[in-house]
Amino acid sequence: MNIDQITQPFIDMFPGDFSGNPMQRNTPKVLFSTVNPVGFDNPKLVAFNQKFSEEIGLGKFQESDINFLAATNLFEKIKTYATAYAGHQFGNWAGQLGDGRAILAGEITNESGKKNEIQWKGAGATPYSRHADGRAVLRSSVREYLMSEAMHHLGIPTTRALSLAFTGESVVRDIMYSGDPQEEKGAVIIRTAESFLRFGHFELMSAQKEINTLIDLTDFTIENYFKDIKPEGEQKYQAFFTEVCKRTADLMVEWFRVGFVHGVMNTDNMSILGLTIDYGPYSMMDEYDLNFTPNTTDLPGRRYAFGKQGQISQWNLWQLANALFPLIKDEKFLEETLNNYGNYFWEAHDTMLCRKFGFDELKKDDEEFFTNWQALMQELQLDYTLFFNQLEKLDENSDIKHLFSSVSYGFLDESKTQKLEHFISSYESRLRENKISKKESLDLMKKTNPKFILRNYLLYECIEEINNGKTEMLEKLTKALENPYEEIFPELSIKRPSGYDDVSGCSMLSCSS
Repeated sequence: MNIDQITQPFIDMFPGDFSGNPMQRNTPKVLFSTVNPVGFDNPKLVAFNQKFSEEIGLGKFQESDINFLAATNLFEKIKTYATAYAGHQFGNWAGQLGDGRAILAGEITNESGKKNEIQWKGAGATPYSRHADGRAVLRSSVREYLMSEAMHHLGIPTTRALSLAFTGESVVRDIMYSGDPQEEKGAVIIRTAESFLRFGHFELMSAQKEINTLIDLTDFTIENYFKDIKPEGEQKYQAFFTEVCKRTADLMVEWFRVGFVHGVMNTDNMSILGLTIDYGPYSMMDEYDLNFTPNTTDLPGRRYAFGKQGQISQWNLWQLANALFPLIKDEKFLEETLNNYGNYFWEAHDTMLCRKFGFDELKKDDEEFFTNWQALMQELQLDYTLFFNQLEKLDENSDIKHLFSSVSYGFLDESKTQKLEHFISSYESRLRENKISKKESLDLMKKTNPKFILRNYLLYECIEEINNGKTEMLEKLTKALENPYEEIFPELSIKRPSGYDDVSGCSMLSCSS
């Protein structure tokens, strides 16, 4: 790989701590600290994203690249570092945080001029590890490697995964915080993004009243990642905040489209570019439930439940607005922008649902239709993804109960079947209002509704196989997630088997890594 082309513009631009000390500590008035990865004696490559490597400018894999992929025996040119940020976690101000398990190598530029940051996750402690070891276990690494790629191929803004490797060491984790820690295989992944900048980077500088650095950081972000912004002065920062709000709302709508639940939407886990970042206790939704959260740490309040993600993103943007206030200095503008966020989000959300149902446009009465649909989905415990797949098969000869019983996690008795039939009747009536043909409506649905989603039970099975030295499931899932709008493996496009209902890692997860 062309790792000698990695550059480091971020640490060349901002104040940092060059001590290289990985011990946990406060690092006031800096945005990063240099730190050396721990290094591993016996790393072993599990997966490498060859096509993506060539796309971003790193080129083809060679056997000698395993050291770089596992953050081991790095050449001197690379100054590895971790960034500092702050954040609100579960609604509470947490103060200084930072990259606790992530270490940045720098930035690579491909032939077309597109830049990507290169980052290891699980390569050792940093000053921001908060007394943890900075390592990662296989299960969390596989989950991030596969899910970030799945989201990309679904067409959703996200970080990407380059490689997955065993570190050759064991890591001790208490997977459900039950007081029973166990040894697990250690792993390290390389993930990339145009930038890993988060709301929390801006919150940190603002909270520390480092306004000059906050200005420099915001200018750097606009110049590099928001190049369409042309105004200057306070208007430039207003345009920046407006665009961040739009990107965030668009991302939330995309999460709703495919049934993705992040699980831990703290402000330090929110990308300033509107990317999906930090794949921890996430889940693709099986049975439709607005109150579903995959994160045991989110119980019992369910702050980050599926149906609350739009609301929480707005709350997080309020915190970003507070951080940027010293630059924008217009309270009325910020309030109006954030108050308008809900209108923009819900219109985009309902327009997205129109596409899922095959409607050509959003009509006045569709809000009531969607509300009735949500209630039906929850009452009948219907699988979110499979419901729309079955809806695409609907015709005048369909046996409604037979068509949908296979995608229900409950039993469709006579009463529930009648409710379903009544809804389908109203759906068919609504379809007749379309100004597009039936084929065009169906094509719209097929482009919007995935056939394959990366369910937690599939990830669980894959992780178990890799633990046992097998990669067949990994290869199969990789092929399926690269083609999510096709049914390449019908056996993977089924509802969660009942045997996995109460298995840790299949329905609920903790933040443990």
